[in-house]
Amino acid sequence: MSTADVSVRSETMEIVEGMTDDDAVARRFQAGDDSALEEAYQRWSALVYTSAVRAVGSEADAADITQAVFVSAWQSRAGFDAQKGSLPGWLMTLTRRRIADHWRDRSRHVRRVEAVAQVEPEEPQEMAADAVIDRVVLADELERLGDPQRRIVELAFFQDLTHTQIASLLNLPVGTVKSHIRRSLERLRRRLEVDGGAL
Repeated sequence: MSTADVSVRSETMEIVEGMTDDDAVARRFQAGDDSALEEAYQRWSALVYTSAVRAVGSEADAADITQAVFVSAWQSRAGFDAQKGSLPGWLMTLTRRRIADHWRDRSRHVRRVEAVAQVEPEEPQEMAADAVIDRVVLADELERLGDPQRRIVELAFFQDLTHTQIASLLNLPVGTVKSHIRRSLERLRRRLEVDGGAL
């Protein structure tokens, strides 16, 4: 223990004689006696924590608030006046402020999330136009396939059916379904390459 600590402790011990135990802790706390911080925490952290849990509904957030209250109290102990009020009363004032800060931060976070959710990413017009053109060209090429090829391709790629499911639905052999899909894809690929080369 340093000489300064011994000096603070002896000065505060003289002051606290004849006071209640809580008042003595408060005076020592105000004077900067770190053992008083530990005592204050042991005496009143449950009060701070319980108030925080009731206010915010989360044990984890209440624990954070409790820790913040005692850190803030110790750092700003020069602002505490034991003659104007009790240490637990001052801690509860700090607790109410921390709870208000918690709700302010929470509502700010909710507003940010809502704002982000409302913003839809802008699709560049050129990309949107290309996508529309691709869909039109593909629809046109599918029409040119004719049935049953068009129907088989639509079932396979737009409705995500297996070869076996398509064969059962259209009453065709599985080999025939596979052949139609393979030939149709080859035809579509050739047509799209020709159209793309012509652009």
